[in-house]
Amino acid sequence: MKNVTTATPVKTTELIRTSRSWDGAALPDYPQGRPELVAVKYEIGVGQRLGWHHHPVMNHGVVVQGELTIVSLDGTEKVVHEGEIVVEMVGTIHHGENRGEKPVVLYMFYLSGKDMPLSVQHPEIAL
Repeated sequence: MKNVTTATPVKTTELIRTSRSWDGAALPDYPQGRPELVAVKYEIGVGQRLGWHHHPVMNHGVVVQGELTIVSLDGTEKVVHEGEIVVEMVGTIHHGENRGEKPVVLYMFYLSGKDMPLSVQHPEIAL
């Protein structure tokens, strides 16, 4: 007798489709030239924060562990929980921090171009 296995069907779920960042601002047009797709894994320890920065390129990601708080320069905040998607601001200064009780693991996906920075740091702004 032949072994019969029941395969789970493939299931797709669209997680997000938007043309706006988390703060409601419209995303810019694509950069000119050949695109470069970049994926980055960030690990942010409990109580740690990234410095003030802005992104010259569009990006979005998913928090796979923990909870990330994003703070814009004007004080607006967004908390992204485990399993949630975030579409980052483009050209707006902000920082991320881990106010939670476990490390944050964040996967970010950037639509960039050759030799374009993913972010620009602003060390002149005190945290």
